[in-house]
Amino acid sequence: MTAKKPLGLPSMKLVALAAVAGVVAGAAAVYVKEMGYGNGIGDLASSGQCEAAKDRTAALTPFTKGQVAAMSAPQAPVSLQNVAFKGPDGQPLSIEHFAGKTLLLNVWATWCVPCREEMPALNALQKSMGNDKFEVVAVNIDTGDDEKPKAFRTDYGIDKLNYYRDNTMGVFNALKKQGLAFGLPVTLLVDGKGCLVSAMNGPAAWDSDDAKGLIKAAIAL
Repeated sequence: MTAKKPLGLPSMKLVALAAVAGVVAGAAAVYVKEMGYGNGIGDLASSGQCEAAKDRTAALTPFTKGQVAAMSAPQAPVSLQNVAFKGPDGQPLSIEHFAGKTLLLNVWATWCVPCREEMPALNALQKSMGNDKFEVVAVNIDTGDDEKPKAFRTDYGIDKLNYYRDNTMGVFNALKKQGLAFGLPVTLLVDGKGCLVSAMNGPAAWDSDDAKGLIKAAIAL
C-alpha cells in the first residue's frame, strides 16, 4: 500500500488549525476529567534533581530557532518522570522507563489536523536520529479503541515510531493542569533524568535541519 502524503498546508494555516484544535482538546480534556477518567499520574511535581535542567535549557537557547523557534523553557523545574501511558504491547510505561535517553515527547490525536500533518516529520526524525540515546515518544490520546490511530499509522507510513497510547487523555490533562498544554499537538523535550527542558504547543517541521540541530545539542548535554 502506498502511504498517504501529509496535507502540505501553509505554516500559518497550520498554526490557526492548531489553535482551533486546542479549543476542542481543552473542552474534551475537561469532559474526560469530570467523567473521572485519567491514568493516575497525578500532579507533575517540581523536583530538586531537575534544578540542573535550567543550565541545559540555557545551553539550548541558541538552537531554538527557525522551525523550532517556538520551543520555550519552563518557568520552573519540572519532573515528567511520572507521566504515564501504555506501550506497544499495552504494558504500562512512564517517562521514568526511558531513563538515560533524551526524549521528544509528542501528544497527538487523529482528529487533530496539525497533528496528522506533522506526524510524518516526527517519523522521519526518529528514522534519522533515533538510537539508544534519543527517541521520539509520540503518545496518541484518541479515546476508544486502537482502530483509528493504527489505521492512520498504516495509511501514512508511520513505521519508525513506537506505538504509545493513552485513551483516557490523562497525559494531556496532567500537562494542561501544569500550564504546559493548551492544545494539540504539544511537544516536550525531556532530558535523561525525566526533566523538562523545553516545550511548545502547535506543529513544527521536526525533520528540518533546525529540529535536528536542537536534538543533537540536547543529546550532547
